[in-house]
Order: sequence, then structure tokens, then C-alpha cells
Amino acid sequence: MSTTTTTTQQLPHRTVVPHDFIPPAESSTVFQALARGDKNGKLKLRGIPTFTDPLAKRQWVREHMAAAFRFFGKQGYGEGVSGHISVRDPVLPEHFWMNPFAKHFSLMKASDLVLVDANGYVVEGGNQAVINEAGFMIHSEVHRARPDVMAVAHTHGVYGKTWSSFGKPVEMITQDACNFYGKLSVYEEHGGIALAQDEGIAIANALGKDNIACILQNHGLITVGSTVDEAAFLFYSLDKACHSQLMAEAAAANGVPKKIITDKVAQFTADSVQDPHNFYLEFQPEFELVVEESGGKVLQ
Repeated sequence: MSTTTTTTQQLPHRTVVPHDFIPPAESSTVFQALARGDKNGKLKLRGIPTFTDPLAKRQWVREHMAAAFRFFGKQGYGEGVSGHISVRDPVLPEHFWMNPFAKHFSLMKASDLVLVDANGYVVEGGNQAVINEAGFMIHSEVHRARPDVMAVAHTHGVYGKTWSSFGKPVEMITQDACNFYGKLSVYEEHGGIALAQDEGIAIANALGKDNIACILQNHGLITVGSTVDEAAFLFYSLDKACHSQLMAEAAAANGVPKKIITDKVAQFTADSVQDPHNFYLEFQPEFELVVEESGGKVLQ
């Protein structure tokens, strides 16, 4: 299967930094520049937490993953049994966590998540439930091609899948769209439901070596991150960008001209926000709200 990829405003290649070597939030000048604390510089933004115990990190991953699903449920991203998030396991790096087949996003708890091996078979350590075959085919190939990626998110949100029918990237028509400047690709072929490995490989190739998102033509969106929080926020942000683009196109079709953010300004904005700590932090208000609304059940 051939793969055709269109990428917005390509930037020079950047070295991919493995998750374990993401600098502490306190030392990330780009991240800390987003907020202002006290004059002595003691107040800092909280970024991605670090762990010395892999088992503690595993539990943290599962809790945040379950919250991401509940957030997706609130956004209406579920459609039947479609949609999945996967996260690489901190204890067994060749394994990853996925959602059980036909479990509503809005009901997900940490204990519901399933641990699968590199071949997609359910193993001990998590919920003993079957998973979506198409989800494994897509996610496993992305994880295989991108060892820097810890989490992958893909669902069929209405705005993302509608905009995907054009086979085009979103334009830089809003400040929030700049989250994806130079980091968004388009998979311009649709091989149907991903029940064969070839389709997963094609999607992983279209995503590329350092993009954070891809629009799958006639299918939907896929986002990746160094944390499940990042992947979840990016999916939400891209779906919103697709919504804005669809409304802008409707206005433009009636004679209202669009104003596109210049490459210079888009690059400046991207340099300010395209930070793993920032995209992680963007999701924390939603995480806290989900925990509060569920009475802590999401963490169980």
C-alpha cells in the first residue's frame, strides 16, 4: 500500500527526545515562560511528574488514561465500539494499555484497562477483557515506529472526521490551531477499517517521525504524546480546530474572506506552546474535573 503524506508548513527536522529524558518542568524555560510567579522565582508551573517506582508510574498512567476516556465521553467522541487510546507500559515497555472492547468511554475506570503484549494478546496485570482489533493494528504500529511516543489517541469525533473528508490539513486561522504548526500531517488514502497490519503501517508512516498529529482522510484524527494527557488534549484541540475550519469554510463560501496567521507569527506561537509539559498541563483541569465529577471512581 502506498502512503501519501501532506504536511503543513514543514519545519527543520528536530531530534526526538525519549520520554525518560524530558527535562524537568522547572528547567524548561519555554514552559515556565508561560506563567508568572513570585519575584524570587520560587513559584513554578507544575509539569509532568517523575517517578522512581515503575509500578507507581503504571498506576498513575492508568488513572490518567481512564480520565482521558471519560473526558472523551463528555465530548461525544464515542461512536459504538469505535475509538481507542493506548499508552506504553512503564514496567514492560513492549506492552501497552488499551480500552476494553465495547466499554463506554464515560464509564471507564483505571481497573477496566487492558494490558496487551507486542502481538496484541491480552496478558495478566490488567482487566481480562478483549480489545478492538482495529485499534491494536493502528496503535501498535504507531508505537513501533515512534519509540518516543508514550500515548496514542484515535476516535471518530464528528468535526475531525468531517474535515478529514477534504484530505487537507487545518489552516492557521486561530491561535489555537498553531498548536499543530509544522507538526500535522495528512494520510491521503483510506484503506477501510484497519483489520490488516498494512493499514496500521501506512498510518504510522503518514504520521511521520516527529509530528504530533495526523488527519486520516475519510476516517478521523490521531494524536500522540509523551503522556496520555498530552495525546488527549491534542486530540481535543485538533477536533476544535477542525470545527473552526469547517465554520470558516462555510463563511468563506458566502464571500467572507479568511485571514491566515503568518508563518512568522505561527512559528512564534508554536515555539511557545509545543512543549510536552505545556500540553500535559493543558489537560490537568479536565483531569481534576473528571475525578471530582466521578467521586474518585475513575481512579479505581
